[in-house]
Order: sequence, then C-alpha cells, then structure tokens
Amino acid sequence: MIELKPLTQENITPFYSWLRDEETIKFSLTSFQKLESNDDINTWYSKLLLNQKDLTLGIFLASNGTLIGYTGICNISTINKNGEYFIFIGEKGLWGKGIGTITTQKVVQFGFEKLNLNRIMLTVSEPNIGGVRAYEKAGFKIEGKLRQACFRDGKFHDKIMMSILKEEFHKKYC
Repeated sequence: MIELKPLTQENITPFYSWLRDEETIKFSLTSFQKLESNDDINTWYSKLLLNQKDLTLGIFLASNGTLIGYTGICNISTINKNGEYFIFIGEKGLWGKGIGTITTQKVVQFGFEKLNLNRIMLTVSEPNIGGVRAYEKAGFKIEGKLRQACFRDGKFHDKIMMSILKEEFHKKYC
C-alpha cells in the first residue's frame, strides 16, 4: 500500500498546497500555521532535508509512487533510547484508509529494530479522533494530557500524550 523513502528536493511541490490548506494543517505542527509563502515553505523544507538528527521519510503510494505525506522520529535520545513519532498525511482523500496505522507500525518498528530505541512517544490533539484511533491500533497507550496545550479555531484544546515501549510492540507484532 505504501513505501517509506527519504524525501528529496524534488518532492517539495505537494507541500505548497498541503501547508496552505487549513484543514490539513489544523492539528499539525504549530510552525505550519505561520508558513504563508512559497519562500517560507522552501525554507522549512530545506531545513527538514538538512536535518541529520531526526529520521524523516516520505510516505509514497506503492502503486504509483505519489508522495502523500511524511513521517519519522524526532528528538531522538541515544542515551535514553527514546524519540518522538510524527506523521503528516497531506492527501485528505486518503485519510481514514488505514495508511496512518500502517505507516505508524513501520516507523515504530524501524525505531525499535534499527535505531535501538526502547520508547517512542507522541502528542496528538484531543479533537483529532482519527489520529488517536490510529495510534491506539498501532499499540500506543495514553499516558496523560497536556492541558490546553494547543490553540486552534480561537480556543484551547488538550494534547494527549501517548507512547509505546519496545516490549509492547514485540508482544503485539512479533
């Protein structure tokens, strides 16, 4: 269904429309809320490609090679053996099709098996019910809430903290 591959400069084009779509970026990075011009997006994307500390991969449809989003693990601590998972699916027509769950499973497996992590965490906006469900299907457990940690549509909402441990992942998938 999907392939995960490194992003290249040639992959930037869909980000111009994705990052200008209010619905697509609503529960994504706060920095996306401030990207107003192609130059802003170019600067953000260039930094993304240059970042060697994080694992960042494009999400491509296996059937035709179309880029539909990006994913990875950031804030990796080799000492504490943990990191923070992220995913952004820009193609709204593919939301709710299980791609988020499959992508999450693949990246988490890579984090545990190749990066030798023990714990992978994430935060998700409480109103993002589809995201919470996808993370739970992938094995993440709710740890708590960051109260009123996000401001969208003129109001605050909570962010849910979730994580998965290596041993939990292996019990579920191996």
